Amino acid sequence: MPDTPQLQTQLDAIEARFRQRLDDELDTLDALSAQLQQNPDALPNLRDRLHKLAGSAGTFGYVELGVLARDLEEQAQQQLEATCLDPQALIALTKAGAQLRPLLQRSEQREAQPQQLDAGSPDDDRHRRIGLLIEDAGLARQMAQTLDSFGYQVIPFATPAAVQAAPSLDALIIDTSPPGNRLLEHPVFQQAPGQLPPLLIISSLDTFSSRLQAVRAGAVGFFTKPVDLPLLERRLERDFSSQQGGPFRVLIVDDDTELTARYQLVLSNAGIRVDTVSDANLLLDKMHKFIPEVVLMDLNMPEYSGPELAQVIRLDDDWLRVPIVYLSAETNAERQMSALLKAGDDFITKPISDSTLLTTVYARAQRARMVSDALARDSLTGLLKHADIKEQLELEAERAKRSQAPVSVAMIDIDHFKNVNDSYGHACGDNVIRALSNMLRQRLRKVDRLGRYGGEEFVAVLPGCSSKDATQLLESIREAFNALQFSSGGQQFHCSFSAGISACEADAWADEELLERADRALYRAKQSGRNRLCRDDGVPD
Repeated sequence: MPDTPQLQTQLDAIEARFRQRLDDELDTLDALSAQLQQNPDALPNLRDRLHKLAGSAGTFGYVELGVLARDLEEQAQQQLEATCLDPQALIALTKAGAQLRPLLQRSEQREAQPQQLDAGSPDDDRHRRIGLLIEDAGLARQMAQTLDSFGYQVIPFATPAAVQAAPSLDALIIDTSPPGNRLLEHPVFQQAPGQLPPLLIISSLDTFSSRLQAVRAGAVGFFTKPVDLPLLERRLERDFSSQQGGPFRVLIVDDDTELTARYQLVLSNAGIRVDTVSDANLLLDKMHKFIPEVVLMDLNMPEYSGPELAQVIRLDDDWLRVPIVYLSAETNAERQMSALLKAGDDFITKPISDSTLLTTVYARAQRARMVSDALARDSLTGLLKHADIKEQLELEAERAKRSQAPVSVAMIDIDHFKNVNDSYGHACGDNVIRALSNMLRQRLRKVDRLGRYGGEEFVAVLPGCSSKDATQLLESIREAFNALQFSSGGQQFHCSFSAGISACEADAWADEELLERADRALYRAKQSGRNRLCRDDGVPD
């Protein structure tokens, strides 16, 4: 990411190009203004140029010029909508260029300097450090064992002061029991937001006031006793996932070269991937290649309008969830509403400060990613759904064939799961499913793909992983899952799983489907006694 001096240098270069263009724009406005008294047909062209100038001038720091251009644009629009032209108004518009040029010569300070938003740092693949401030020794021990099984590094604390003195944590779990406990009133937990790690609160009370107190302390999760540990771990994972992910992708559709370059530079400097389109004929091709999470669309362009292009995008069901944000100097509420009703999602009125641009894009992109992710994922486990994991498998298999790199697939099934539901109830069965999904997600790599194939069955796609490596990895997860202790109605029990593993390696590319081979290996693992792995060569491990 470029540093601030470099960014400012680049912004200055873009502004210099805009300043040169302004001279030509004002010369054109002078010519159009002079034509008005003899040729009123020049009024629409004058209005359009004033509109474009009103939108871009303020963004580049020419605030007064932009405000006056907008006022003149509105006067021109009023004349176009009138039943007959007002000679006095036309005379005033003939002086448009003369009114604007002096303002260009004023050295205005910029209304907004570019601001950097923290786009997050690359993950260093270390174990997450989870602090425990839990007085109940039994609960603390059980929680430490569970979190350790999921791959977290657990650090217990005896006092809030010890938390404050500890190295940085990724999350902190606090037990506020018994009722009347004033732990959250300790000065350590009265710090400003951002100075403490994400807090997860455990309480023996499930009341509005206890939840409100947790929120005021900065909690991101609230759990009542007895604690659903798999659900707590899932909340941890969800919070960590929201801090990660690749950079947002934003597509800018605008014919204004300098303005587009400025938007692109400001967004890119904040860690956002940006692509641009100025030719509408290339729009759909760019959409499919770039797959944007937000589209920034100029409202008025020479040969087409923003709403028209937005509707073209919406004709494809693949893009229904992508937010389209209009960028325009349009201030008329009715016209803004008309544009939004056709296909848009938001409206930013030019001139646009860098902070407004960044805030809007981040909010829209983050929300779009959350919605898209939620629709592709199973509601119970948060894993990819049946169709989505099959699609990921096809993509990884094709990639592996092109690169001649290995890829493995594991089909995983919880042993005797029907007995769990029959003996302890479906709610407890859901906990078992969530626990295994959380453990798989924690212990597999980020490049791996994981989905709930159906019921208690899971599929893991492991790119670059031989069958031997996949077997070793799944075996360690199997042992950890065996050690997990579940409870229901005062009864404790353990669960296990069986798995079938198939792979394509080097030149040994089989014609059969990887998933079918893994399924057959899973069947052999079950026939061999369950709680074991079996490769597609039929050899139990």
